[in-house]
Amino acid sequence: MIATSHQRRENRNFYLWISPWIFGFLVFQVGPMLFSLYLSFMHWSPFGSSQWVGFGQYIRMLHDPLFWKSLKVTGYFTVLNVPLSMIAGLAVALLLQREVRGLRFFRTIYFLPRALTGVGVAYLWVYIFSPNFGLLDHLLSYVGVHGPAWLYSRTWVIPAFVLMDIWSAGGGMVIWLGALQDVPKTLYEAASLDGATSWSQFWRITLPMISPVLLFNLVMGVIHSFEVFSNVYVMTAGGPGTSSLFYVLYLFKEAFPGFHFGYASALAWTLFLIILAFTLLIFRTSRTWVYYETEVEGRR
Repeated sequence: MIATSHQRRENRNFYLWISPWIFGFLVFQVGPMLFSLYLSFMHWSPFGSSQWVGFGQYIRMLHDPLFWKSLKVTGYFTVLNVPLSMIAGLAVALLLQREVRGLRFFRTIYFLPRALTGVGVAYLWVYIFSPNFGLLDHLLSYVGVHGPAWLYSRTWVIPAFVLMDIWSAGGGMVIWLGALQDVPKTLYEAASLDGATSWSQFWRITLPMISPVLLFNLVMGVIHSFEVFSNVYVMTAGGPGTSSLFYVLYLFKEAFPGFHFGYASALAWTLFLIILAFTLLIFRTSRTWVYYETEVEGRR
């Protein structure tokens, strides 16, 4: 089919208007990614000579105890944080789905922590977790519980970061709430007529109907857990010892204080492969537990 002059002009205008984005994407995203891939095969320093080492940087990881420690810390945080944050977000969404007075106010309050990010929030939680004058230990004392040292404890530092992340589960709550509102009310009415309990309705209607959103939040939660950096850098810097040495924090320390840019690039691409592997695994297993209404209609 031959394009008319009007169509050619529209196509030309389209590429003209998106050219700034294409330029920025190639220069500031694709370019640095390709350069970091090149650096991962180099022993490169901005203050010295560079040398091609092939897979030497990746082989170095296998014998690096801090690499394995950072993977262990990040994995431990992911196992605790992802399910608890998803449960907290879904529970809040179920509560906010009910028709009560001031609903918009409560939705805003629960979402607000997601918007409050940065160094200020990190220092706020340093105060909350303080073993001497912290708000959390003060509240626990009212029920006769002597709070742990939290950020100063090798045992409790990771649960402290999990608790902090659950506090900001309001972002996921908005997505859960949108999914819950899309579930047809007629399904609940029919289930009630059949004598189904509230738990049975949640297990057999709500969860299957919102399972695509469950998949989305699971993938995003895993990616988020592997990319934790700013809060840890401000609050503990990886301590006490290496108890909170998250993967991205270790990558950062290798790159800038250590100026081992080749090794840091190799760590970054290894992180990319790890996240990609977990994402593909989740999508592969999702065939057995994610319900798509369009697929069912297509089989009819």
